[in-house]
Amino acid sequence: MICNGENAAGGSGLTPKIVEEIFSAGVDVITSGDHIWRKKEIFDVIDKFSCLLRPANFKDFLPGRGFCIKENKNKKLAVINALGRVFINTPSLCPFIKVRDIINSISKEVRCIIVDFHAEATSEKVAMGYFLAGKVSCVVGTHTHIPTADERIINNYTGYITDVGMTGGFDSVLGRKKEKVIEHYITDLPQRFEVSSSDLRLQAVFIEIDEDTGRCINIERVEKVLG
Repeated sequence: MICNGENAAGGSGLTPKIVEEIFSAGVDVITSGDHIWRKKEIFDVIDKFSCLLRPANFKDFLPGRGFCIKENKNKKLAVINALGRVFINTPSLCPFIKVRDIINSISKEVRCIIVDFHAEATSEKVAMGYFLAGKVSCVVGTHTHIPTADERIINNYTGYITDVGMTGGFDSVLGRKKEKVIEHYITDLPQRFEVSSSDLRLQAVFIEIDEDTGRCINIERVEKVLG
């Protein structure tokens, strides 16, 4: 189970307590994105957990790691986290080159590879999907909070979806209480965007991979109403 948790701490960032809670809930890998450094406490644990990822295309000397390899019953799965650069102000290296280099370094060890591409522009995500077609098992887009209806298997090998959506209040504007967001758009005045807890839903994708070849067999959107 892979979870992008970069907004878990009140809508932005992660804290050590929340990291522990997510892992204890059964999540195997936590990915992130441009908000990973929003809570300074994350620096205390990001090197402690091998499966707590920050974007791989951050500068190498920064804390944390951009990919991990999980092993269960002699079967290995690699998870790579990358950050897009179009419409995102967080400094980062080219995600295409960085992900390619990681794949080249681990391809002899592991065939099943999932990439969380945390990016704003749909065009950049689609381009990454085609760029990695045949090289990874699945490319899952995150960041924009709205699930897309374009799940597919590219070249009969690589699963793909532009955005998996979010887990949070569906009666909201991207997880924030809608009233304050609307007021901001009307007045242009700064507002405190509070996290919505109304109509909670979990949005995800279910992915099946052939363990011997690394080929994606099925990718399916999932939505569960939580309350």
